[in-house]
This record gives sequence, C-alpha cells and structure tokens, in this order.
Amino acid sequence: MKIFKKLITLAIVAFLISTAASCSSSETQINASGVKADTPVSSQMEEPVEAEEPVEAEEPEAEAFPITLQTAMGELTLEAQPVKILSLSPTATEILFAIGAGEQVFAVDDQSNYPPEAPVSDISGWSPNLEAILAMEPDLVVHSYLPEDIEQGLANVGIPSLTQFSAMTLEDTYQQIRQLGQATGNSEQAENVVLEMEQKIDELVTRASGFTSFTFYHELDQTYYSVTSTTFIGQVYAMIGLTNIADAADTAGSGYPQLSEEYILLQDPDLIFLADTKCCGQSAETVSERNGWSALTAVSEGKVIELDDDIASRWGPRVVDFFEAVIVAMEQVE
Repeated sequence: MKIFKKLITLAIVAFLISTAASCSSSETQINASGVKADTPVSSQMEEPVEAEEPVEAEEPEAEAFPITLQTAMGELTLEAQPVKILSLSPTATEILFAIGAGEQVFAVDDQSNYPPEAPVSDISGWSPNLEAILAMEPDLVVHSYLPEDIEQGLANVGIPSLTQFSAMTLEDTYQQIRQLGQATGNSEQAENVVLEMEQKIDELVTRASGFTSFTFYHELDQTYYSVTSTTFIGQVYAMIGLTNIADAADTAGSGYPQLSEEYILLQDPDLIFLADTKCCGQSAETVSERNGWSALTAVSEGKVIELDDDIASRWGPRVVDFFEAVIVAMEQVE
C-alpha cells in the first residue's frame, strides 16, 4: 500500500508540473509575439502579474572579479571591483561618468572639468605627484600617461594603474570605453554608450553627405599649430567630407604641423575652425584683426567657427558633440 500511495503522489506531481509548463509556454509565446491572443480570459491559467515575474532574470548580473585586462602596457589584473578611482585623464573622467561609474570615482585631476559633478582635486594630470596620489589611497588610477617613476611607485605599493593613450581612431575610443566598463564592472552600460555613439555618428555623417567639399583650417593655438587627417580630430573632418589644408604641409609626418601665416593666407581656406577659444581667447573677431586675414574667404564671408576647446580635444563620448558642432556650422554657411 505504501508503494501504491507513493506512485499516486508522484503521478499527481507530474501532472501539476506538466500543466504549469504548458501554461508558461503559452504565455511566453504571447509576450514574444507582441500580439494578444483571442483566447478568453477565463481560459488563462495565471494572472498577468505572475506571467511577468520572469522579467527579473533579465537584470544585469554583477561582473565577476578578479578580472584581467589587456592594456597598452600589458596585462592588468584587478582583484576586486574598484570603488575609489583616481582619474588623471579628462577623457577617462568623461567616460567613467558616461558609463555609470561616477560613484566609483573618488577624485579627478585639475583639468577634468566635465561633467560638473566630477570631484576635481589639486593633482595635475600633466605633472602628477606620487606622494599626493599615494595619500589618496586609490584602488585604481586611470590616465593617458604617467612618468616611469610614478608608474613604478604605484606598482611598489600594489595600486593598479590603467593606461589609455590618446585615441587615434574612433575604434580606439570604443575600445577604451569598453575597457573602462570591464575595469569598473559596468560592461553593459559601456556597450550601450558605444552603440549610441555609433548610431548618432552614422546619422550625422549621413546628414553631412550632401555638403560641399569645403577646404578648412583647424587652429590649435594662435601660433598656427594644426591637425592633419591622420589624427583623431582630423579623421572626424574627413568623415564629414572636408579637405584639410594642413595635410600637404606636414612634411615631418607628425600629424600636428605648425603652419606659417603665409601658407594659410595662400591656401585661403573656405572654413576656419578655432579650437583655441578657451585656452587662448581666440574668436572670429581676433582672427579678423590679424595682419592680412580679413581678406581670407572664411573671414570675409563669416565662416570662422568658434569651437569648445574641450570637446574638440577629447576623444570620449562627447566626440558626438564635436561632429554635431561642425555639421551645424556647415549647415549655417551652406
């Protein structure tokens, strides 16, 4: 009799499991198709709230640490998710906040002025001080370059140092965003940032596809340093279809030639982009006051575009803003 009762019990359990699975399968098909079935409400076995419960499984899982990253300086292993990050790169700072790691950032260098909530410190990103860094006791230092003695000093006390050199291409930017996502445990958010950037840039490039192929001069400072199409910023202009007058002048192949005033006047660019408005106080007005510049096409036709220095010099998520600034300016002068 005991065996018989157990068999009856097992049969009942099997029947209930089979029925539940059947109901669950039916409900899943309805949600996936997005089409409401004609089945009467009375025939549905579960309440709508119960049917939506599996959505919780789609929440992103916490990333596992330790994690080993392939960096520009070799392998870097992070034993635990960093919660006291020191960023010595304005671009890295912007990326960290964009991917949702802002609360993990303890301090940033004195040039990291975006976003406004970034915790700016007195530490210089250009000439950092090892003692000042160690006093903060960060669990990760992110930067675009550190002198060898500071790198060694961090290594001696076991503070991880993540180097991200200046990006040369958009792909470099995307790779750095994804890498910081991995390093901070925010990979999914980082991937979303990359996808959004790619989509917006594609849309902007398409928007610029009908523009006239203007020539242009991009000014880094009032001593006439510029960028060629081999640089990160230069590639943005090339993607939009503009012709760079600095390309032919870069005999050294540095990507950042210093042009002469005579060369610029001879080339007579259709457009002038000023990336020295903040650092050096340059504007359409100051350019027009330069000797001989009032005769330039860009000056006489009001085609001198004042850029935000920061946006025009950083390779993070706001490169989309740089694309748009150039395109909006071109739409106004077309």
